[in-house]
Amino acid sequence: MTRIETDVTRLLGIDLPIVQAGMSWASSSPELPLAVSDAGGLGVLAAGPMRPGDLRDAVRALRAGTDRPFAVNLPLYRKGVEETIDLLLAERVPVLIASQGGPRRYLDRFHAAGTVCLHVVASPEHARKAADAGVDGLIVVGAEAGGHPPPDLVSTLVIVRAVARAVPDLPIVASGGFADGAGLAAALALGAGAAQFGTRFLASTEANVHPAYHRAVLSATVADAQPVGRELGVIRALPNAFTRDMTKLEREGASVEDRRLRFGKSTLKMAAFDGDVDNGKIEAGQSAGLVDDIRPAAEIVRTLVAEYLAAVRRLPGVLPE
Repeated sequence: MTRIETDVTRLLGIDLPIVQAGMSWASSSPELPLAVSDAGGLGVLAAGPMRPGDLRDAVRALRAGTDRPFAVNLPLYRKGVEETIDLLLAERVPVLIASQGGPRRYLDRFHAAGTVCLHVVASPEHARKAADAGVDGLIVVGAEAGGHPPPDLVSTLVIVRAVARAVPDLPIVASGGFADGAGLAAALALGAGAAQFGTRFLASTEANVHPAYHRAVLSATVADAQPVGRELGVIRALPNAFTRDMTKLEREGASVEDRRLRFGKSTLKMAAFDGDVDNGKIEAGQSAGLVDDIRPAAEIVRTLVAEYLAAVRRLPGVLPE
């Protein structure tokens, strides 16, 4: 197997600087993270929508299915988060990726259990706070990302450089807008030690989403995934009745209460699990416009590596003086 060594691969014990994003529903079963971890990257199980018993079973299935590291993504705002933390501590997960909350509430306990802790940030200020708290590394999310991009919508190109300068000694995973090996090369050039791929792995055979969701992603252009839900927790989603309604309300200056009411009527589950892509939230990144096929996750990993090596070879060398 090809190995590409960086500070992130050394930290996580993986062969390749490729991280599969923890995507609610899409990676809330063991198949996708198992395939990515076995292929040399870091597979990530999304704990967000999972019931405790299902989460425990999935973690145990991952541990039984691979001897490679894997991660669990935990949104700290989720209902029953303390019970989930206790569960993940008991299962001694190799890597925790925590988001949407402060790291001090969990770090000491997971470090005592031997878990590597990455924290999701979207600003230099939050990066410094996480570094001061003692996290092992950061996932740095830019505006191009699907799901929950940063509300100020600073691009990945800028925010990764800003965080790399703010915390130069901390391993960084860049996230938002990456869909191929050229993107991986760009992430490493920015100062990250790995790139996180969400939408690319969303379009995999192992992703736990409805075929209609896959079709929506494959038909998207780079301009289709738009941010909606300002002041409500911005999401980036593909166009449908939900996004049209939200855009209209925002354009007309509707109150936060009215926008929240409409925002809550549509869910990611409606689109990803039930297949209602007309009314649900079709969360996807701008990189959907760079994705044009559904492949097995292991094949995606191999293709990313081949594209990365080709991209590096295309870079011009330094001319002699």
